[in-house]
Amino acid sequence: MAIIILVADSLGIGALPDAALYQDEGSNTLSNVAEAVGGLRLPLLTRMGLGNLVLAQGVPPAAKPMAAHGRLAEASAGKDSTTGHWELMGLILREPFPTYPHGFPPDVMAEFERRIGRKSLGNKPASGTKIIAELGVRHQLTGRPIVYTSGDSVFQVAAHEHIICLNELYRICKVARALLTGHHAVARVIARPFVGEKGNFRRTANRRDFSLPPPTPTVLDAAFAAGRNILGIGKIGDIFAGRGLSEIWPTADNGEGMKLTSKAIASRNWNLIFTNLVDFDVLYGHRNDPQGYAQCLADFDLALGELLGYLNQEDILIITADHGCDPTRPGTDHTREYVPVLVYGAEIRPCNLGTRGTFADVGATVAEILNVAWSGAGTSFWPAIADNNPKKR
Repeated sequence: MAIIILVADSLGIGALPDAALYQDEGSNTLSNVAEAVGGLRLPLLTRMGLGNLVLAQGVPPAAKPMAAHGRLAEASAGKDSTTGHWELMGLILREPFPTYPHGFPPDVMAEFERRIGRKSLGNKPASGTKIIAELGVRHQLTGRPIVYTSGDSVFQVAAHEHIICLNELYRICKVARALLTGHHAVARVIARPFVGEKGNFRRTANRRDFSLPPPTPTVLDAAFAAGRNILGIGKIGDIFAGRGLSEIWPTADNGEGMKLTSKAIASRNWNLIFTNLVDFDVLYGHRNDPQGYAQCLADFDLALGELLGYLNQEDILIITADHGCDPTRPGTDHTREYVPVLVYGAEIRPCNLGTRGTFADVGATVAEILNVAWSGAGTSFWPAIADNNPKKR
């Protein structure tokens, strides 16, 4: 038996009650994308019950959903990927990670430049593709790395692979990670290598994230300590700083993430397979591209059908998200939204799970199914979905 968690990164389904505190009133990633493109076609997700959770053009409610279905409210402060994933695994943050809407303080940048032995460029919030278009040539001429941030708690360092080699870029990011502690403890330092020439710069798949480790144990830690085999696919390893994972498989895109997840299921080696599908967020949400987001959803729906063929009688599939990133909203930041939770399996009762008060209910459910002791945040919904089979697995 395996539990498979697919995180459709940024697939929000409506503004949370406190969205106004984040300037996110009216955000609804799924519904607004559907409206922008004149309707979605997601036959499998529709049959699972996605349209029973939110009104979205082309995604009607299913009369008899094939999956247990509900929505999750984020209890943590913030709306970034690290916070969302940590909460899914039972860690609720009461204080948000620091963000830098005006760039990093002069003293931080001065010490960063002293430690890496060179000056830098940028130091402002920016789209990654736009800032390399703006500063890429100057970077090539000076050899100075490009530093930028966003609405997330991130310190990003971009460099051309032919100007600053990958190992040096990773070293620079490790220096930043060691520096950014205390009240400057950003969630992630991210290496953003790129190639190409003026007018045609493009980021490569050699990105690396240097994350803070979770400050307290998560369900992953508890399951790993109990001897469960846990696989992280995509950026899961980065988000949890490798903690609580038996093995990590990086990916280049959603397609590879789905294929590797199917491969992992077929291997029957894993108790828990935890996959992040980042394209929704990085390629389309942050770039205000509802058409691309809609196509990415259609591609996911199709790949999901193939993945279901690898499940056996006891496997349990959980589809959820970590925050919103409504591409129809002004700006390019994440949005403070509810996220879906769809639970499918041959032995799963397709009930309505309602609105859950925290993402951590997913982690608590995983712990109960795996028969792992967990006393942290979250309430398991296993009793509701166990299809009259109360035994723990």
